[in-house]
Amino acid sequence: MKIERESLSEHYESVRVPTTGPSLRRWWAIAGPALLVSVGYMDPGNWATDLAGGSQYNYALLWVLLMSNLMAMLLQSLAARLGVVCRRDLAQACRESFPPWVNIPLYVLAEIAIIATDLAEVLGSAIALQLLFGIPLLWGVVITTFDVLLLLALTSFGIRKLEAVILSFVATIGVAFVIEIFLAQPDWGGVLRGFVPSLPDSGALYIAIGILGATVMPHNLYLHSSLVQTRLVGRSEKDIRASIRLNTIDSVISLNLAFLVNAAILIMAAAVFYRAGLHDIAEIQDAYRMLEPILGAAIAPIAFALALLASGQSSTITATLAGQIVMEGHLAIRIRPWLRRLITRLLAAGPAVLAILWLGERSTGDLLVLSQVVLSLQLPFAVIPLIHFVADRRRMRNFAVGPVIQALAWLVAAVIVGLNLKLVIDEISGWLQAAGDEAWILQITVLPLVALLLALLAYVAIRPWVDRLAAFPRPAPASGIHGRMEAADIAVRPAPRYRRIAVALDFGEGEERLVNEALRFADRESTDIVLMHVVESPVARAMGANAADFETEADRRRLEDLCRRLREAGYRASCRLGLGDPITELARLVEEEGVEAIVLGAHGHRGLTDLVYGNTASALRHRIDATVIICPLRPASES
Repeated sequence: MKIERESLSEHYESVRVPTTGPSLRRWWAIAGPALLVSVGYMDPGNWATDLAGGSQYNYALLWVLLMSNLMAMLLQSLAARLGVVCRRDLAQACRESFPPWVNIPLYVLAEIAIIATDLAEVLGSAIALQLLFGIPLLWGVVITTFDVLLLLALTSFGIRKLEAVILSFVATIGVAFVIEIFLAQPDWGGVLRGFVPSLPDSGALYIAIGILGATVMPHNLYLHSSLVQTRLVGRSEKDIRASIRLNTIDSVISLNLAFLVNAAILIMAAAVFYRAGLHDIAEIQDAYRMLEPILGAAIAPIAFALALLASGQSSTITATLAGQIVMEGHLAIRIRPWLRRLITRLLAAGPAVLAILWLGERSTGDLLVLSQVVLSLQLPFAVIPLIHFVADRRRMRNFAVGPVIQALAWLVAAVIVGLNLKLVIDEISGWLQAAGDEAWILQITVLPLVALLLALLAYVAIRPWVDRLAAFPRPAPASGIHGRMEAADIAVRPAPRYRRIAVALDFGEGEERLVNEALRFADRESTDIVLMHVVESPVARAMGANAADFETEADRRRLEDLCRRLREAGYRASCRLGLGDPITELARLVEEEGVEAIVLGAHGHRGLTDLVYGNTASALRHRIDATVIICPLRPASES
């Protein structure tokens, strides 16, 4: 038996999509995931690269934005296809497809990308607070570090409410830049010429790669493949194809909105700063201060700062959700949501604080551009597996992409890898020349690391092709809510020892071991199996039995589905859902149900890690009279 936790389980299939009726009504139900993804394409990191590109090279790099946007639309549509068809996000697919020695480095690289993304958002929000309210940048970073608590509150209201909040942020950004473009009066002939490919000098390549990293963002591929699973759609071939088509339309519309915002930033920088002879405007603060004197309108800097704040706050939501998806998908572990989100934010705030303390507030522009280059360097490690997955007919069945889309996708991957290789070679060459007699330090540290990363990328690119050519059997990813439970998986016939046995589930990896452990002590004819789960969301803790948030309802459906499968397999099964503190609720349920034994999972942790995973087993056994059976959630070989 296999029980697999869904991606973003608190929102999984929480929005029902009608199968009949007007197409516009069905698209409206589908629309939303691409909007959340699009805010990552207009985050503060994009502002830094767009401002630098416009002020230094006029309109010449507009073609890079257009090319990046076309790449983004293709890749995001592939990510959405993976989630719609397989009900797996990109991180889960990597864990299922690659051995641990490959999956773990991919996870580390994805986490680095998310830290770089969140770094840009922390700095952007802090800069906006400084510009609007005069708050020192360091204190702004501290304040934005803990706006994760706002995110935690927002997610409790459901994904559609979250999408509405994001839509209001995007509208704020759009209105602000309509004002900026109106005041800047750009040279529209020059704008059109900017879509002709050119790179004025070597410095333009660095900015172009930064724009690429800021536009095609790796964490958005993980995010999109997960968010599409918040929609409950039919599983017939017709329904899946309709969902793929509507999600593609959603991606095109949302990402074109993001492209217009990015183009507006670059056009504004060119029309205002380049035209005024200010070719070194890379700091957002400098752009803010120079807008009013050049344009002669007090509203220009205010609109600019408000848009920056909206950008930072909206993109921080999506980046933090992506962090949760990457950790749970690659590692198949579940820690408390508030802690996971706080860890993500603190990892991003650390570099920002150090840079401000050591290098001063003037370093923020360079740090923002650097964060986008880091994203670009990580991009191949997300793009290449994604292309392999959506082209694999064993995984995608009739929904695998065709040769034309595959060719375009591999062309995009080749462009990304080629630009990154040139950047790495140029940067390392510069470091070695600047190091002089101490170059040997780089030769024994940086060069081996680069070689290992190239070897990893080569493996990720080549191994799936080798497997397909060799017809290597790989189990298809499970479908449905937790994977399929077959009667043969649980048909264990031990001598009955208990008449009533409970199983405490938290829906993480290894739960199948708990159920099978309980079945060892069960008899089909005489044993009652009670499946128990406690919802620990903030709403459940605050409202108890009155809670009706999406996480509670999703967990209720999950528990009932598992109970139904056990009944279909011939067992006498029932289920109970608790709300609030797991120890108190499990003790209450055990007493009310009169169970003789309860099976609990052992995570294999102690001490400080109890804060992360909780410490239920040791506390519960002192509060109940039933036998407590402790079962490890991982096989002994993995412990």
